[in-house]
Amino acid sequence: MKEHVETVFRTVESRSAPAVSRIAASWRRSIERHGLHPGEESAPSRVDGSQLRQRRDRTGSLLQIAAPKLDQLFGLVGQSGCTVVLTDAEGVILDQRCTAADQDAFEHWGLAQGTDWSEASVGTNGVGTCIAEERNVIVHRDEHFLARNVAMSCMDAPIYAPDGHIAGALDVSSARSDQTEAFNRLIAAMVAQTARQIEVDTFRAAFSGSRIVYAEKDSTEAAMLLAVDADDIVIGATRGARKAFGLGAYGPLTPMPASDLLGREDGPTGFEKAERAAVMRALARAKGNVSEAARGLGVGRATLYRRMKRLGIGDN
Repeated sequence: MKEHVETVFRTVESRSAPAVSRIAASWRRSIERHGLHPGEESAPSRVDGSQLRQRRDRTGSLLQIAAPKLDQLFGLVGQSGCTVVLTDAEGVILDQRCTAADQDAFEHWGLAQGTDWSEASVGTNGVGTCIAEERNVIVHRDEHFLARNVAMSCMDAPIYAPDGHIAGALDVSSARSDQTEAFNRLIAAMVAQTARQIEVDTFRAAFSGSRIVYAEKDSTEAAMLLAVDADDIVIGATRGARKAFGLGAYGPLTPMPASDLLGREDGPTGFEKAERAAVMRALARAKGNVSEAARGLGVGRATLYRRMKRLGIGDN
């Protein structure tokens, strides 16, 4: 313990280390911003039952949507001595999976429902650092800030709410001494994938009456979804889509046609684009029969032919 404490202070006092190492930068935040000491031995603080229920209620549908995904992830890692944890945006554990044989051990570490794993509470750790930096993290053993936590490894990914704000973190933690960094990276990939699935399902539930468009703007692991209403207006976007399309990290979106956002600018614009779409839909419903399409649109056959010619639509 003494050696770890000395390492933390020596690293934080270094001028260069926090600038080049994210772990070192988090250690510095833990000391300078949160006033923590790496030798602190007390377990994380814990909210009472009523506060925990309030926090769970504030997540809306997140817990219900996430539950089967937590079960699936636990089915993959649970027998290797890991616990699966879901927290709120402040790092308080709301839901957890672990085997009965491991429960006492994780309770001793403070990994239990209601405990606060924010950086402000326990310094550098998977949950708190993931939320503070809003990114996937692996905190392997002695990368933790507190000496009491150096036996653990934590793999975390943030989960974003449909409005773009961070909703919480998904964590897999293990206190096994033989767990390697390579195995941690494998678990981290599963954690990230599960977090994105939860985010996608939560987004789709929030915009259940809208058309969901998967936008693949670049090679990214982020969930890239847009919610589009019946008028082709984008009314929602996941955090990944917001970042990719420059829509603002969170909050209400400025109404924008999906076709504009996705860069489909060739051909007619404005009312012509809408008119062309209406004619194409009518022709598709009529299986190409112009007379039947005209009746569906409430215009004469000759009128429809003129519109098709103006819009560049072949009569076949």
